[in-house]
Amino acid sequence: MKDKEKEKGREIMTDESRLAGLIDQGTELKGELNFKGSFRIEGYFQGKINSDAMLIIGEKGKVEADVKVGQLIINGEIRGNLQARDRIEVHNRGRVYGSLITPRLVVEEGAYLEANCQTTDVTAAPAAEPGTKPAP
Repeated sequence: MKDKEKEKGREIMTDESRLAGLIDQGTELKGELNFKGSFRIEGYFQGKINSDAMLIIGEKGKVEADVKVGQLIINGEIRGNLQARDRIEVHNRGRVYGSLITPRLVVEEGAYLEANCQTTDVTAAPAAEPGTKPAP
């Protein structure tokens, strides 16, 4: 599946079949994950995930993390605060616990959501920290 993104006035093709990295089934990792290109998790990850690219949680994947990515595709289980710049997709075997913030949310029939969901404008600035005044 190919997807076009606009970045600084030019189109970029992202191809989810071309992975930059993988945490495979049977692997456990804790910490902070930063990546370029799409990344797939089939094992267990706990911590923080930051990227402008696509994160795919496979059917066997289990994630407990604060996530800020360009696009998030969920086929497994994920718990935490999830934020995607472009979209979040929860497929029919996906299980989500926590909060979601994204301009586009796609939930397939059969998916499980126990979450607070907030859709934003595509061009919206990140939410202000609690206790701060928004910029004029």
